[in-house]
Amino acid sequence: MGDGGPVTVLDKVVAPAVSEPSAPAPRGAARGSWAWLGLAPFAVFVLLFLALPTVLAVGSGLVDDEGAFTLDNLAALGDPLVLTTFANSAWVSLLTAAIGAAVGALVCWAMLGLSETGLVRTAVDAASGVLAQFGGVMLAFVLIAAIGAQGVVTVLLRQLTGVSLYENGVWLYDLPGVALAYLVFQVPLMVITFMPALAALKPQWVEAHLTLGGTRADFWRHVGMPVLAPSFLASLLLLFANAFSSYATAAALASQGSQIVPLQIRTALTSETVLGRENLAGALALGMIVVVAAVMALYALVQRRAARWQS
Repeated sequence: MGDGGPVTVLDKVVAPAVSEPSAPAPRGAARGSWAWLGLAPFAVFVLLFLALPTVLAVGSGLVDDEGAFTLDNLAALGDPLVLTTFANSAWVSLLTAAIGAAVGALVCWAMLGLSETGLVRTAVDAASGVLAQFGGVMLAFVLIAAIGAQGVVTVLLRQLTGVSLYENGVWLYDLPGVALAYLVFQVPLMVITFMPALAALKPQWVEAHLTLGGTRADFWRHVGMPVLAPSFLASLLLLFANAFSSYATAAALASQGSQIVPLQIRTALTSETVLGRENLAGALALGMIVVVAAVMALYALVQRRAARWQS
């Protein structure tokens, strides 16, 4: 086997196998195996404040006063009063979700032509982030102080025009007032969730459509709206689930009565007897969990479809 000579079959047989040096392990590989520890605090939080309360709430609806398993509590879900409460929650949630989605989509469309770093769009984004989390006692106080029976706007409107907002009763503390309060955070939530999908529409699509002889109206009818439909539906479902599970705002406004399911659960927890059944709150919570879980499962499916073109 001389240098530069031809390689024979014998050379191939007796030549020692030379193994190529293996690539060094990534420097962060050792640390990567410990990266999951960063999720430990969040996992503990979810376990203590989401999973455990859910299990306790559902479990309390499946046991009697002595702790024995029973399905009698679930019979309360068929009571006309409970069915009416679920119907009230459903229509308030659907109404505020539909109005919030429509108004929020219009706001997103109006901001589409603005610069992302401009003053107006930055202010709207910041306000949406704040108002989407604005609820409970603070929101109830703002509404009562502004348009309550003796609110600033109510008094000024009555003095200047003679028009009273409460000619047919104090509606602010009933379902119409709850629906109005929900819209305060439903519209900003729609802006937050739908704006990324609207911004993901590529300008090249519009240019190509116009180049082929189409109009902007045709683009939105044949391209834009069909593409955005899954994202819009996903946001609508999210708004419905958000309103259906809201409690603090309704509890602060409607201190009397149990017009929606969260308030009915409060009554069941604070009343000695409700419909003659024990642990009714757990059964109502189970009904709410089933409804919200179904809506969020549908939301996940629609969002997966919407994410195909966004990626």
